[in-house]
Amino acid sequence: MSSGPTSLGLPAATATAPLGRTVWLETHGCAMNVADTEVVKSVLAGAGYAEARSPAEADVVLVNTCAIREKAEDKIWCRLGTFRALREERRAKDRHARGPVVGVLGCMAERLKDRLLEREKLVDIVAGPDAYRNLPRLLSIVQGEDCAPGTGAMNVQLSSEETYADITPLRPQGSVSAYLSIMRGCGNFCSFCIVPHVRGRERSRPLDSILAEVEALSQAGVREVTLLGQNVNSYADLSACQQPPAAASEPFSVYAKGFRSPYRPRREGAVRFGELLERVAAVDREMRVRFTSPHPKDFSDDVLAAIADNPNVCKQLHMPAQSGSTSVLARMRRGYTRDAYDALLRRVYEHIPQAALSTDMITGFCGESEEEHADTLSLMRVAAFEQAFMFAYSQRDKTIAARTMPDDVPPAVKARRLSEVIAAFRGAAAAKNAAEVGRTHLVLLEGPPARAGMELRAGDYVAAEVVAAGVQSLTARPLARTTAAEFVALYGSTLPGALAGPGERWGVQRAATP
Repeated sequence: MSSGPTSLGLPAATATAPLGRTVWLETHGCAMNVADTEVVKSVLAGAGYAEARSPAEADVVLVNTCAIREKAEDKIWCRLGTFRALREERRAKDRHARGPVVGVLGCMAERLKDRLLEREKLVDIVAGPDAYRNLPRLLSIVQGEDCAPGTGAMNVQLSSEETYADITPLRPQGSVSAYLSIMRGCGNFCSFCIVPHVRGRERSRPLDSILAEVEALSQAGVREVTLLGQNVNSYADLSACQQPPAAASEPFSVYAKGFRSPYRPRREGAVRFGELLERVAAVDREMRVRFTSPHPKDFSDDVLAAIADNPNVCKQLHMPAQSGSTSVLARMRRGYTRDAYDALLRRVYEHIPQAALSTDMITGFCGESEEEHADTLSLMRVAAFEQAFMFAYSQRDKTIAARTMPDDVPPAVKARRLSEVIAAFRGAAAAKNAAEVGRTHLVLLEGPPARAGMELRAGDYVAAEVVAAGVQSLTARPLARTTAAEFVALYGSTLPGALAGPGERWGVQRAATP
């Protein structure tokens, strides 16, 4: 996803912009990368950089990258080739021109640092996800008069403490929604996942800094905030803990029932995710709260209770299953069985009858058999997720799977199984969405609808009736402008109380709704 010329949040370039101080930023990958780019904008604005109107006019081109799958990296290589051609074209016109300084930020920078800077010579700067404060110095090095062409600068050191808590991100002007990073890194070390290797170990922002930022967003008119982290619901703020650091000894009861973890982070005395949700939700009851990306193990009962008890915490839960097979989950080091995952879904619907669930699913993981694949298909059908991110397994260097397991499912088999998983998802989602027709939802407008019959603007809450449904979309007509509180008073939730929940398929009995 590329940031457009009016959305960078940096001051616009002018004829008097400082020489070498115009920058073009592109963001690829997850929501955390989007939030990180907003931190980069703030750092660069503080160093006097202004926004370029296009890469062709920029003194500096920075690409914030994703390395989670091979396909994501392929897109970045293509863009870097484009920027190299741009640099060569500029130098062809003026042999003294240095061309734009090109930098790679984020996960791909961390993973391929030597290849990017030394072997391929596509970039001038490589900065890992914990090195963004250092960007002005790196730019100063490669833009210096004494710096020979082809000389690069790099900082990919991972930190056990960096959270950027003291940096106010530069967000798009007038946005009704915002991302807010609450923790960084991950300690799960699932066998297929590269995140701990490129993002470092998990660490959490102090609660007070998060609440202050939420309050500022509320005052700026933001109506929805999404809390971010690589393992967001493992949040644990120890900054106010008076106990001296000690080896983690807390039992696995901190996790959802039936779930385990390969590591035992310290939790004694910490502010944990359930309390964080309660405190953030209380800042502004007209501001909706979401969070991503979580791990199923951290949906403990206190987290589910916080979601259920706070109407402005959205009842959409992302619960990445990754597989429906217990044996595959064991090879993935996920820390749970299929039975434990099914039991968690039942508890979700007991706490939150109207919950809407999404998931991640990997097909064709190392050694996956047809029987194991069938288990995944059965989960897709019975869970009927509202949304699913489905991918064929892509081996990543440095991971446990890459070191210890053969990637032995043929590409054609992976493709066929992925098609079957997608078909199972689409069939269940189509049936569920068809049942939405005629129901009323609370909708937050990101922009005025084309045909509303009333005057509406971005940031308005609207009661809207669903009139048509597709596999992954609903069409609704606005009934009336409202507030979150008014809608909750009528329906009991930010989702209608009369909405038939999917919990019945898990044996969850619900009281009659008005």
